[in-house]
Amino acid sequence: MLSKEIQLEVNKGAMLPLMEEFYTIQGEGFHTGTAAYFIRIGGCDVGCHWCDVKESWNAELHPPTSVDLIVKNASKEADTVVVTGGEPLTWDMTVLTRELKNKNLKVHIETSGAYPLTGTWDWICLSPKKNKLPTQTVYDNAHELKVIIYNKHDFIFAEEQAELVNGNAILFLQPEWSKKEEMTPLIVEYVMNNPKWRVSLQTHKYLNIP
Repeated sequence: MLSKEIQLEVNKGAMLPLMEEFYTIQGEGFHTGTAAYFIRIGGCDVGCHWCDVKESWNAELHPPTSVDLIVKNASKEADTVVVTGGEPLTWDMTVLTRELKNKNLKVHIETSGAYPLTGTWDWICLSPKKNKLPTQTVYDNAHELKVIIYNKHDFIFAEEQAELVNGNAILFLQPEWSKKEEMTPLIVEYVMNNPKWRVSLQTHKYLNIP
């Protein structure tokens, strides 16, 4: 149970439930292969059954950490920061993004879009989930739409989401890791037949890096 003072700081985004932070290579989507400092924020109620970081779901397991400390650590490494989760938009991202940008860092987010957009972002990767669809603010501002393909029905979902996202978003299909052997050939064929899409792979898992 958090004290009232800490809860107030969390509510306004001056403290956030930090799960982990690490410097690595971006493994998927548009910025694959580029160096980035990842900030993983705890807390998510979207509940994807194939989520590979279920330990991020319960925000109470991750201690509220001051944004000042998070920014200090991030600014020591790359010039690009990726905020991920969990679902980072569960929290107000205004303070974090402002302070990161004050350090002249490029600030990216990976989000399901399940909550309204807060913060100022250089790149928004929207990865929508069926059980809690994105808010309009995220559809309108996403730079990248990345749909995870777990089964054949997900191609239909991908096309539905492509109709809802803004027309400038770059479209990616990515096999769910446990289904990659089965789904990757289908994705390749689909992209060749529907070239508005691109293939995304979780290259960090092939490289055995975070």
